[in-house]
Amino acid sequence: MVDQIGMKSLDRVRAWFARAELADGARLPPERELARTLGLSRSDLRNALFVLEAEGRLERKVGSGTYVRHPAPSDPGEAGGLDVNALAERTGPHEAMVARLALEPELTQMAALHATPRQLGELRRLADSMREASSWRVYEELDAAFHDLIARSAGNPLLYEVFNIVNGVRMIVVWRRLSPPDAAPPPDYHSFREHEAIVTALEQRDRIGAQKAMRAHLQSTIHAMTADH
Repeated sequence: MVDQIGMKSLDRVRAWFARAELADGARLPPERELARTLGLSRSDLRNALFVLEAEGRLERKVGSGTYVRHPAPSDPGEAGGLDVNALAERTGPHEAMVARLALEPELTQMAALHATPRQLGELRRLADSMREASSWRVYEELDAAFHDLIARSAGNPLLYEVFNIVNGVRMIVVWRRLSPPDAAPPPDYHSFREHEAIVTALEQRDRIGAQKAMRAHLQSTIHAMTADH
């Protein structure tokens, strides 16, 4: 469940958005500046922004910033009218990861067939960039972009929207409960080699290999989450 402090932070950010009346596509101020304006810690601000992103109200662009998004009533970003935050209230971190395990290996298998050379090149760049991430926060943004691009590369718009729902819930129930340190991931972090295996299989158009690599990656993540508790 979302704690009261988190809800107050989220309410404060929502109120600021309402007052600011930002146009669609407007870029948010830097986190440090916005946190100071709202009187929030950067951790509380990030958690609130995660929720708004999951709801389709924000879009993060790695290396560029966070942008306002005003989805139309029928926009798939609204998850078909579903309240992603309400879904997250009924979902635990393990359930969210199991849902990913049911969906993402299949999307990765499809991406092996449908990803364009440009998409494969971008996936390789993201995998390499994660190894150079200066902080866990930067790593998380690159990791989110990596998994999102694989889902889009599968070439199935309906399944991509299902991915968005699952990912939106996952962002809230997993990352909102974490306060990652400012330090960078360790050089031997397990996801680095797992991402490498996924990209290599995709580049080789190895459908089964890509599926297995993604499944192994998600299972490893679930195991790490379980070990931390």
